[in-house]
Amino acid sequence: LTIIVSVFHNLVLSSRGPGALTGHDANGAPLRRSKRGWMWNQFFLLEEYTGTDMQYVGKLHSDGDRGDGSVRYVLTGEGAGSLFKIDEKSGDIHATKRLDREEKAYYILHAKAVNRQTNIALEGESEFIIKIHDINDNEPRFTKNPYYARVPEMSEIGASVIQVTATDADDATYGNSAKVVYSILEGQPYFSVDAETGLIKTALPGMDREVKEQYQVVIQAKDMAGQMGGLSGTTTVSITLSDVNDNPPRFTKALYEFRVRESLELGGTVGVLRAMDADIGENAEMEYRVIGSDGPGMFEIVTNKSNQEGVIRLRKPLDFERKRQYSLRVQVENSLVSSRFLAAGPFTDEASVKVIVEDVDEPPVFDRGNYVLEVKEDARRNTVIGSVSAADPDDKRSPVRYSIDRRTDMDRIFDVHAGNGSLFTLKELDREENAWHNITVIATEYNTPDLVSRVPVYIRILDVNDNAPTFAANYETIVCENAKANQKIQMISATDPDEPSDGHHFFFSLAQEAAGKANFSVRDNKDNTAWILTRRNSYHSLQKSVYHVPVVISDGDFPRQSSTCTLTVRVCTCDRDGNMKLCNAEALTARAGLSTGALVAILLCVIILLMIVVLFAALRRQRKKEPLIISKEDVRDNVVSYNDEGGGEEDTQAFDIGTLRNPEAVDEGKQRRDIIPTESYYNPNPARRPVLVPPRHDNNGDVRDFINQRLQDNDSDPTAPPYDSLATYAYEGSGSVAESLSSLESATTEGDHDYNYLSEWGPRFKKLADMYGGDDSDRES
Repeated sequence: LTIIVSVFHNLVLSSRGPGALTGHDANGAPLRRSKRGWMWNQFFLLEEYTGTDMQYVGKLHSDGDRGDGSVRYVLTGEGAGSLFKIDEKSGDIHATKRLDREEKAYYILHAKAVNRQTNIALEGESEFIIKIHDINDNEPRFTKNPYYARVPEMSEIGASVIQVTATDADDATYGNSAKVVYSILEGQPYFSVDAETGLIKTALPGMDREVKEQYQVVIQAKDMAGQMGGLSGTTTVSITLSDVNDNPPRFTKALYEFRVRESLELGGTVGVLRAMDADIGENAEMEYRVIGSDGPGMFEIVTNKSNQEGVIRLRKPLDFERKRQYSLRVQVENSLVSSRFLAAGPFTDEASVKVIVEDVDEPPVFDRGNYVLEVKEDARRNTVIGSVSAADPDDKRSPVRYSIDRRTDMDRIFDVHAGNGSLFTLKELDREENAWHNITVIATEYNTPDLVSRVPVYIRILDVNDNAPTFAANYETIVCENAKANQKIQMISATDPDEPSDGHHFFFSLAQEAAGKANFSVRDNKDNTAWILTRRNSYHSLQKSVYHVPVVISDGDFPRQSSTCTLTVRVCTCDRDGNMKLCNAEALTARAGLSTGALVAILLCVIILLMIVVLFAALRRQRKKEPLIISKEDVRDNVVSYNDEGGGEEDTQAFDIGTLRNPEAVDEGKQRRDIIPTESYYNPNPARRPVLVPPRHDNNGDVRDFINQRLQDNDSDPTAPPYDSLATYAYEGSGSVAESLSSLESATTEGDHDYNYLSEWGPRFKKLADMYGGDDSDRES
């Protein structure tokens, strides 16, 4: 087959002749419009060329080409030089490669003719298009493969399922290469497809999901409008029939039978029913109900939503001895019912249920759920207060034994007769201590001790008037010295732990033993209160500061109880308006509402606070005083010595500690070496030196006072040295001729001192006299 390509060559000439004037330039020279010799519109080229030679596209020619080879044709633009080549001399254009319209449908190029020698363009550049002609080289392709679709079961004919779409890459504007037609290859007679739109529809009525749920449909798309030689593509459509409620639930059996023990707890499961439904999902959801029973309210049936089972549960206790069998009528229906299928029949089903009760050995049963008994609090021991009763519900009627749960009667106040269930007291009762007793009685079968029943017993203790009334409070009051007769000074009331049925009625009066010499009287207000009144015009605290008023209080119940209570009245000084001015401490405490114990507690608190303050002050003084031992080490054996003035180099007995401790025991043969002797005597032996005898001083009070004062200071000093340290005290004895040796009272210079008297003290002071007693010139020399 030879395909001839027509080349359109349109030459557009100017409508005006050459050299026509169109205006003037800026210099006034006339303007001329140049003539266009040619302009190409477009060339056409077939895609997918399979020839061996290059495919001829067309020819370029200029009116200025005289065929002498002086014109050179130039081609630029899309694909120039690679896809398209031009013969510079002839202007022929050829395609060098196989082209695909689906890859690129057209190419825009530019051509011009230039002088080969001068390279000057003979014509203006012209634009033209090379358009690729389409051929049917692409088959239709579906957008999906496979498709998935759902359609309700039992749909009518023509119900839309899904629309499939195929596309063709060929040119839809040129021929029928891209015109697609749909057809069904597989899936008849259930479905059909629209040839133009690709819409798949149902073609068969009454398709039942319960019979067949999945369908595979193959659709073909063919181009060239389905003609012979067209290309085609296929896809698969997976169609699922969705469920509709077109099937009613059905019981698997017409009669169900269940056996259950009579000991089954309330709410326990009696049996399970299962109805079948061919539908799925919400279309298979069911509701069960009891529509008839010979035991009304005994059973209920509920639906288990997870598996759509009907669960029969117990609502009332079973009793084999009372009823041994029950018959039920149950119904099941779909929760959601489609009105479209109601004509097919009822969407409910019914079945019968038989419940057989099995016997169980049961514990004894009390004839009551609880017992309330009453007994007076003055009841004697072993008094019967009531009884409980229990029986074996089984046919064998086993005897019952009674006992008390001692965890509810820890004090063993009550007991029960094991055979007949009579309750009696073991101890005396006191309503005021415990008005109610809650105990538990146990009933056990003799033959089966493991079978036990319990029942609560509430015992109320009835009141008996066995308590005398007393003051409602600890009354203490005052009376003014200037009080008038019949003046009210205190209102009193009473309390009684008893509880009479008609309420308390108290009577107040003055004790008979105080009626004759009473300073106060009692007025009963007839409302369970009374006033204390004065009986004379004045009272004197100096004569008597405290009065005790005995008041008799009795109740109105039987047997009548009474008691004598004492009211304390204290005498105080008051002003004219009755305001207290002066009273003893006890009266003030009573007036302020403080008891003696409270006052003592306050005083103790004050004393403790004072002790804390004193201790704190002592600690502060201790911190401020510098300790004797400054070293950080705690040395217990230190000897603390003071820089005291001694009696001289040879003075070894001036401060005899034994003499200080006992001045009366001083050795009369020893003499003081620091004073001049006042008396002397000569030894009969003239060869021996005279002995100086000091005068004896019987009065050593100043020494004792000095030592005692220092001891007291040392004992009270918190910074004193340890007990095993030695403290010495420097004390100048009285009567010394040398007076004090301290340098504190000495003159400021040595010239102020006169030591000549040292020569008069005897040979014992000769060395000192030689050192200090000479002339000034001698000392200076």
